[in-house]
Formats: sequence, C-alpha cells, structure tokens
Amino acid sequence: MNLKPGLWQQQSLKLAMTQELTQAIALLQYSAQELSTFLENKALENPLLQVENNHIKPINPLIDRNRRKHTKSTENDWIEQIAAKSSSNEDQLLNQLNLRKYSSIQLKIIKYLIENLDVNGYLTSEPEEIAHLLGVQLELVEESIIVIQTLEPAGIGARNLQECLLIQLERENLKDDLALTILTHYFIPFAEKKWKQIAKELQIPLQKIQEIFDTIQLLNPRPGALFERENASYIIPDAIVERFGDGFSVRLCDDILPKISFNDHYYQKMTTTMDSQVSRFLQEKVQDYQWILKSIEQRKETLTRVVSKIVEKQTRFFENGKEYLVPMTMKEVAGELEIHESTVSRAVKEKFVQTPIGTFPLKSFFTSTIQTVSNESTSSSQVKNEIASMIDSEDKQRPLSDQEIVEKLKTTQGIVVSRRTVAKYRDQLGIASSSKRKRFD
Repeated sequence: MNLKPGLWQQQSLKLAMTQELTQAIALLQYSAQELSTFLENKALENPLLQVENNHIKPINPLIDRNRRKHTKSTENDWIEQIAAKSSSNEDQLLNQLNLRKYSSIQLKIIKYLIENLDVNGYLTSEPEEIAHLLGVQLELVEESIIVIQTLEPAGIGARNLQECLLIQLERENLKDDLALTILTHYFIPFAEKKWKQIAKELQIPLQKIQEIFDTIQLLNPRPGALFERENASYIIPDAIVERFGDGFSVRLCDDILPKISFNDHYYQKMTTTMDSQVSRFLQEKVQDYQWILKSIEQRKETLTRVVSKIVEKQTRFFENGKEYLVPMTMKEVAGELEIHESTVSRAVKEKFVQTPIGTFPLKSFFTSTIQTVSNESTSSSQVKNEIASMIDSEDKQRPLSDQEIVEKLKTTQGIVVSRRTVAKYRDQLGIASSSKRKRFD
C-alpha cells in the first residue's frame, strides 16, 4: 500500500444540495396551510414577492358598525358562550361548595388540591408533602381531600384508580360488600382477570365475579375527563377526489393559498439606481421569486400525479369503502411514476384528501402486503378487519386465541400470517387477549 503524499485526479458524481433544491423539497412536503404561511413569511423577506390572500376580505368599519346594531343580541350570545368556556375546572368544583363552612386555611388547602388534580381528576401528591409545602397540619389536608371527594363527578380527588372506583361504588349506592372486598383486597388480580385465585379464596363462583366486573365496567376511571372541552379540529384537504362520469377526477385544493405576483413597480423603481449592491440584491430576489414559482408548480404537478395514481390503484376503495383497500407501497407508486420513493413520501406527508366517502390522510392508502394461499395478496387493513370481525362474533365464553385466529384466517380467507402478526394487529385495534376477553356467565 502506497502511503506517500501526492496529488491525484479523480472523477466522481454526486448530488449537491443547493439552497434552491432544499427549498423545492421543503415545499413539496408542506401542507396547504404550511405553504400559505411559508409564502407570507417569504413576502416579508422579498419585496418583489407580492402576496394577496383572496380568501380574506377587509372589513369596512362603517358597514361593520351598522351590522353590529342589528346583531347585538347575537353578539351577546357569543359573549355568554365565551364566558361559559372561560369557566375553569377549579371554578366548577368550588361552586359546589358552601365556602362559608370552611376556614381561610382550609379553603387555601382545598383550592391548592383542586388546582393540582391531574387530567384524570386524580390527586398525585402525597398528603404529607402537601402539608409540609403549605405549612399546615396533616389532619387538615386529609379532611380537605375528603371534602373534594364528595364533589361531582364521583371519583374526583381520588389518589389512584382503586380509590376512584371505590368512591363511585359507594356514591352510586352500589354498596355490594363482595365488590368492595374484591376492589379493596384483590384489586390487581381482579384487574388482570386472575379470577380463579379470587374465587378459590373467597369461595364464590366465577359467575359472581363476572357480575361484579360488569358493574365496575359501568364506572368512570377518568372523572376529570368530564371537564375537558376539546375544540373541534377542522381538516383542510390538500386534494379533492370527485366522481366524474364512470370514473374519478382529482384536483388540488388551492383555494386557501395566497395569490403571488411580481412587484414590477418596485423593481422598475429600484433599477433606476446605479448602485451595485442594490442591483445584486434585486438579482437575488428575482431569482428567489422565480425559484418559488417553479417549486410551487413542481409541488402541484407531483402531488397531482401521486394522488391520481393512488385513485387509479385504489379505485375499489373509492367506489365501495374502506374494506376494499388493496396492498400498495410507496416504492410501487414511485416506480410507476418514475420518481424516487422519498419524493412520494414527502408528497403525502401530513396531507389529506377529500373523497366521496370521507376525508383521509394520504398515508393511509399505503398498506403492507399480506400473502394468501392462492399466491395473491391482501392489505394489512383488510386483515385487521377480518380479525376484528372474528373476535366480534366469537363465543365469549371460549374466545379465540391468537393461534386459532391464525388458523381460521388461513382456512376461511386464505390469508397467511404469523401468530405474532395477529397479536400485533390485535393490540393496534385495542382488543385484549383471549384470557382477558373470556366471560364466565
């Protein structure tokens, strides 16, 4: 091996990630909303780029003032709704109490406890810790916890799930001594459905434990969730698929995108100067404007081609519904469109398509392939549907094991999967194992 220093010539091919190429890649993976924000920010940097939001209309103060006179009652309703929404969880709990009954110290403790409930409505701090932090007696903290646990919804202020369920049992007049005994002394084995051990120790039939389990299922393990107010989230689709005769048409949803144009007036005004720095600045901004136009056009073309190919390959899905989703990979689509797989991945990233049967993420159309005994293939989503259907119709006293599902899929549907795959899909569907699905009626 020659380790002497020297000079050599070597030819090589490599792709240089220029700023323009990086920008084009970024624009491709932007959703319509993200692209709109990008263009507005770019307009602040580039004086030659004019952005006009056609979907935003300016308000005329005179017209608006007259309109307010006729809609005063409607505005009052809105104000009331805003006021109602601003009512905090703490206020809703405190409003249930007769505050005059408690001393200022105890009110301070109660308010602190309420403010520190977690999203489930549980108190996660230890009473001793709270007493030390507030500099009060432990007995006052314990009394305050009991006060909170008398409030609605039942179970609020519990230290854990076990206490939450016990509070609800007592509150709902479900004071079944056996249920209280099981929850108090056998909570973990009861939750894990190790019922034979409980039945043996308490000398009761399994059917009785099943009845208690059904009762417990009616209780709320997350009482704090009743306070949650989630605002409705709206999805703006990036593409729309519509029926057109016997087929489908694809169009991009560019309505929310601002209209961009070249600020020729500014350009002509600034070119009158002979300053070399100004000329260089204008040249850079002109090039930047042209690259943005080109990148947007490339994004539109690529996204249209990818969505059209998805519609072409998933026609049965658009005609009949989710059950008819066929296996399709990004590599397969990329190969047919003669583009790179990463381009397809960026094109569908965080984008949605509106279809005659609903709005779906573009990524949801790509599913893994599952082989069948007839050498054909099916999608993972179809396998999940079959598993869910089998479990839904099974004998609940003798639920199907994962291995039995494997065999049944092969014999009835011709689908070949492993037991591990069935277990993974079952977990993704939120379905418990056969031992935990079993009933003892």
